[in-house]
Amino acid sequence: MYYRMPFFKKLSKTQQETFGAHSTAQLLSQFLHGEQGALLTAATIAHGVPDVKAKYYAASQTMDEARHVEVYERYVKKIAIDYPMTPWLKDLIDATLKTQNYMKVMIGMNMIVEGLALGAFNNMYKQTEEPLLKSITFNVMRDESRHVSFGHVYLTPTIAAMHTDEREDLAQFAYDAVMILVKGQSGGAPDPGFMKVLEVSQIDPADFFAGMQEANALGITRDLPPGQIHSLKDLMMPALARAGLITKRSKALFEQSGVPVNADQTVLNRMEDQKSSLNVLNAAGTSY
Repeated sequence: MYYRMPFFKKLSKTQQETFGAHSTAQLLSQFLHGEQGALLTAATIAHGVPDVKAKYYAASQTMDEARHVEVYERYVKKIAIDYPMTPWLKDLIDATLKTQNYMKVMIGMNMIVEGLALGAFNNMYKQTEEPLLKSITFNVMRDESRHVSFGHVYLTPTIAAMHTDEREDLAQFAYDAVMILVKGQSGGAPDPGFMKVLEVSQIDPADFFAGMQEANALGITRDLPPGQIHSLKDLMMPALARAGLITKRSKALFEQSGVPVNADQTVLNRMEDQKSSLNVLNAAGTSY
């Protein structure tokens, strides 16, 4: 949306290029912080889950996440621009780590945080023209699609066998976790990292946000370009619905909060199926 704003087009070339470089750097820093959180949660699951096979998988996921942390840490050092963790991402990871229930940790990580990451990685892969970043993103995305799928394979039958009260407790946790993300992205206090991007780009925040309001009034929306994925709509909500975590009660909560419940699993299944011609992991062939 930013690049389609009339306000943005009035900025100098230097301001536009600086904003582009630093907003991308901020996103890459969130990739790093997210992977650091995923490393901690995967290790927590490996320790807490009672099923031996699930322990093995969580241990392998922990190794995956350690590789991801290392590669993004090296890349962020390479570009020499780093940003702090976005507050709502920290809140989401903290809420996941603080729960004493390993199933809630899996919901928070394998369905919500990993769903967020998978969509963001897909969009970065489609958008970037930088060869090294494209290669890194491809390989990380391949792991993340397995992690999301693991959440489904383990949690869905387990949740189906639960007592209604236990299932409602998990559904409430899922709702609360999603709302941390929604509220963090849709208003409230500005993200300090993004405010730093504006400062470095020499863009007055008041002018920038006025420009966003102008764009909204002109009907310039935040809709994603063709081929990109909306993490909440296309991945997280379908994953929660598939696992039985959208109950009648929690569905009403989402609707009251203005969050559409999309149970269509088309995009989710495509992202998990590396044989699908619509999955960039398969479409890239042997290029990576």
